[in-house]
Amino acid sequence: MRKEFEAQLQLDSIPIGEVEIDMRSRHELPQLLAGLQHIFTNEALRTAVLKVLSEAILSEKKATGRLGMSLWELFVLGCCRLNLNIDYDNLHDLSNNHHSLRGILGVATRGYLPNVKHYCLQTIKDNVGLLTEDNLNEINKIIVNEGHQLKKKEGKILELNLKADSFVVERHIHFPTDIRLLWDCVHKCIGFIKLLKSVVDISGLRNYKSIRKKIKRLYTLTARIHKRKGNNYIKRLQDSTEEYLAATYPLLKKVNDLVEALSEIIDSKPHLATKLESLKYYRDMLKKHIDLVDRRILQGEQIPHSEKVFSIFEPETEWLKKGKVHPNVELGHNVLIVTDQFHFIVYHKVAVKEQDKDLVIPLGKELQERFKEKCKLYSISFDKGFWLKSNKEAMEKIFDIVVMPKKGKPTIAEKEAYQADNYKTYKRKHSAVESNINELEQGGLDKVADKGLDGFKKYVAWGVLAYNLKRLGRLCMEQQKAKAKKLQKAKKRKLKKAS
Repeated sequence: MRKEFEAQLQLDSIPIGEVEIDMRSRHELPQLLAGLQHIFTNEALRTAVLKVLSEAILSEKKATGRLGMSLWELFVLGCCRLNLNIDYDNLHDLSNNHHSLRGILGVATRGYLPNVKHYCLQTIKDNVGLLTEDNLNEINKIIVNEGHQLKKKEGKILELNLKADSFVVERHIHFPTDIRLLWDCVHKCIGFIKLLKSVVDISGLRNYKSIRKKIKRLYTLTARIHKRKGNNYIKRLQDSTEEYLAATYPLLKKVNDLVEALSEIIDSKPHLATKLESLKYYRDMLKKHIDLVDRRILQGEQIPHSEKVFSIFEPETEWLKKGKVHPNVELGHNVLIVTDQFHFIVYHKVAVKEQDKDLVIPLGKELQERFKEKCKLYSISFDKGFWLKSNKEAMEKIFDIVVMPKKGKPTIAEKEAYQADNYKTYKRKHSAVESNINELEQGGLDKVADKGLDGFKKYVAWGVLAYNLKRLGRLCMEQQKAKAKKLQKAKKRKLKKAS
């Protein structure tokens, strides 16, 4: 059974609380390690975090006797991956060779005895992916509350001044042209033919290599014409596309025959059920994109946006325009974040096919429920994309000051409200959220490497958690530096008095 952390240290081990972190470094890793060290050395905080991890991972596990990676090590490695914006190979190297990181993991030694703890690449991959988005959000709330406690003055209620904005987190996909998406469908269908040709007896499946080679040549030729344009471009593109589509029709028939044959034997071979479902999906995508290419290029039809698919592997991907010059189009999902005056992210949400203005009222309810007894919700600011009259009225019931500029020409009453000192102050401060977004993107939330919508949401939650931990660590480092300065001043005073 997994342990929460290794309580019984070896003879030569360095306790996590005694790990030395470089306070002068401007790199992200020391700040993150300082935040993790603060959590571990604070018993109440450590217990709260490990409780969430334990309920998420150990609640349904049987005691098999296999220890596995401890919950604390899993948590540290997951945060490092997003904080540094690195892949698993880089994380694997750091976990085995970075002395300070190994110290926070609890496996560093003083060097008198050989260090036998070694992390395997697959072990890191399997363990870091165990937590869900909800688990990470719970831990994130604990960290934000701790940051507020460090900033809170004794005997006073903390007033929160919040800033809300959204940005696009991209998916790791290629640019979606119908010609390329059709080739993706062909590639996947031929892959299933290669895998299943020995399971069913259908003529024509064994020459999949020549089929693939022929279609790939026609795809390359069509894509080249589409990219380079040139003389008589439309006619050449249509002729090439006709040949391209003509080669895919026989493949579609073979895939249909394969699906029918597998459906007949699936009762006797239930282990093929998942492969059959996947094959049906790619068969449907192949049929859809043959139709789309035919309608768009050969018939000159303008395809409605609702019919488009921007990735056959990530079908939820959205085509987003934020009004920027570069990039003018982004493929991914909008992510809403809300930051406070201390730059902690107190709330985030992955908005799948939702507009900014649809997120405001649920946001207000969530913030009110979460902070009604802990903090005072004093102000919140948005940009013009969030404006609706109902949204502003709902937020004014919760916050004393609401900055939500209106699109278009303001009324006389709105102009007067915009000229108020408080409104101007918090509107100017709203731009600070852009620096928080930039820091998130530098920390890994520019493009998501994980697959699936659940993987996307989990990746974003890890990114927000690592960001807040880094902020907590930065705050702890600032407090330690302030204490060190006070001690130096006190020593100088004593020396002056003694002299």
